[in-house]
Amino acid sequence: MTKALALAERAQICDLFTELGPDHPTLCEGWTNYHLAAHLVVREWNPVAAAGIVVAPLAGLHDKAIAKTMQRRGFEQLVSRIRKGAPPWWKPVEGLTNFVEYFIHVEDVRRGAGDHTPRPADGIADLEAALWKALERGAKLAVRGVKGAGVDLVDDHGDVIHARAAGPGEDVVTITGRPGEVQLYLVGRRAAAQVSIDGSPAALAALDAAKLGI
Repeated sequence: MTKALALAERAQICDLFTELGPDHPTLCEGWTNYHLAAHLVVREWNPVAAAGIVVAPLAGLHDKAIAKTMQRRGFEQLVSRIRKGAPPWWKPVEGLTNFVEYFIHVEDVRRGAGDHTPRPADGIADLEAALWKALERGAKLAVRGVKGAGVDLVDDHGDVIHARAAGPGEDVVTITGRPGEVQLYLVGRRAAAQVSIDGSPAALAALDAAKLGI
């Protein structure tokens, strides 16, 4: 199921790239569609440079690889490579992570020009169910930077993930929204994510000060 979702999101981002062109802005600060397409190619085809996405000391490798990729390949070439699918070593695990990655980047493109309207819920119900399960597995890691408050995630059906337990004397901050919106909030797209945040002033300040995501 999740592999099919990943392939659908891959196709969607390629369609958006083609429709909107290389210079369209994204939610990734300073990046156009061209930068984002290069990032996706580097992530899948250059494992050493891709490590810089999550390992801070290697971030320079990722940035340099993107620049070199843009110098060597035109935007249409990059989109074509993405559309053809992941390399052989990625395909066995594509359903584990790519549906989240590609969902986030589809929204980076969709919302890049300032319209932050989510996709209709009935059109991505299966995807959002999978995104919520991914949050159940990864929420604790995503909110590990929060200090001084507990964190609960609540979806639009009222299901709750206790992402961080409140310590002695700490209050809980609650992030409520559709699974995709909560996912976007936790990976740094705070301004674009359509969520509601509730908690005491201290808990809200703790969340606001925290670095979220991997």
